[in-house]
Amino acid sequence: MSGIIGVFSKDNQKVSKYIYYGLYALQHRGQASAGISINNNGFIDYEKNLGLVGDVFTSEVINRLIGNIAIGQVRYASHSEKRSKINSEPLVVGYKNGALSICMDGALANYEELRGKLEENGHLFQTDLAGEVIASLIAKYHKDSLIDAIKKALTEVNGSYSLIIMTKDSLIAARDPHGIRPLSIGKVGDDFIFSSETCAIECIGGEFTRDCNPGEIAIIDSDGIRSEMIQSKKRALCIFELVYLARPDSYIDKRYVYTSRFNAGEILYTECPIKADIVIGAPDSGTVAAIGYAKKSQIPYTEGIIKNRYIGRTFIEPTQDIREEGVRIKLNPLTSNIKGKDLILVDDSIVRGTTIKRTVEMLRNAGAKSVHVRIASPPVKHSCFLGVDTPNEENLIANYMTVEEIRKAINADSLYFISLEGLVEASGGNNGFCKGCFNGEYPVKRLKEE
Repeated sequence: MSGIIGVFSKDNQKVSKYIYYGLYALQHRGQASAGISINNNGFIDYEKNLGLVGDVFTSEVINRLIGNIAIGQVRYASHSEKRSKINSEPLVVGYKNGALSICMDGALANYEELRGKLEENGHLFQTDLAGEVIASLIAKYHKDSLIDAIKKALTEVNGSYSLIIMTKDSLIAARDPHGIRPLSIGKVGDDFIFSSETCAIECIGGEFTRDCNPGEIAIIDSDGIRSEMIQSKKRALCIFELVYLARPDSYIDKRYVYTSRFNAGEILYTECPIKADIVIGAPDSGTVAAIGYAKKSQIPYTEGIIKNRYIGRTFIEPTQDIREEGVRIKLNPLTSNIKGKDLILVDDSIVRGTTIKRTVEMLRNAGAKSVHVRIASPPVKHSCFLGVDTPNEENLIANYMTVEEIRKAINADSLYFISLEGLVEASGGNNGFCKGCFNGEYPVKRLKEE
């Protein structure tokens, strides 16, 4: 999972500030590294490093990055990649037909196969990034038309991707044929924006125009915006975007994330009603579903857990030790609200079980009379290979425990997961989702299954 953004302007030479604030809005999508590359009269300058946006970019750096076209990325470090500066994006690539910079959100199922073939033909790689494979394919096919080269490159890749590519005079975005990863198009004044989520467009004062369609290549240059289609397949937006990954104020493929999560909370109560004194949410991703649950049940919603907002998202941290330490220091119970109460704790998902177990323990130690856990997604039983870095299946608690066994393991008085049908209904109906982490059915096959 990564957050990507690009801006094209005819006149504004300081679009790096747009990218900077846009990356702040996308920080939830990745906390391992951040980077910006910018076109300065045909020369690509860049800055990238490990850390959060505020750590990587000083005012001096932003003032140095001058130009009218820029792209940026925040990214996580997947378990298969080294956590190093060299694996930061955007990538800047020089080849015989010029230079380009590329950033990507997603993962390629045939990455190893493509990389192996390219290496056999003399291509050298400096990173573990799928984006470098795509850049190498573009360089390989770039004869006359860059767009034709991108099309040929993308017909060879198999997986999920949202891409933004910067050249000396254009900004190009592409989305995989299934639309697994999100990508939005917007404007701020006369300047164009590509972004993983609409929240980043709005953050810099822009207006959302539309979603980039599955299989679409959108090109922005001095003549404006135009688009071409590679191929379009059955739509399959990652439903985990609506469950956890995206910000609740984002709008993805004609769905407000907030509304989807609120609806999931209401459906949770309809599927499994229970009496209690209060409803609380696990901050922040469980909060909206908890509000929906409270409205439907007419049980008061109350803040019960205070989050240290300077601590990162423990789900996307790369090691178990770091995750467990993060849980201990990022959440604290609001004892005055929960002591002596029968409470319902609503969370978005259970992946490994680390966070929810410690949260239930924390609530009991703070005096909760009972803790009933409600989860606004089905059990996560399958590891994702399409851009969400869920762990190997042997580390997914729902893969090796029944719901009752999980309940006992986390010491909850009761536990219920929303049904898959309920989640799809909450998300706007079955008009195209990847639900593979729940049911094992992915729109793209793992290479080993082919």
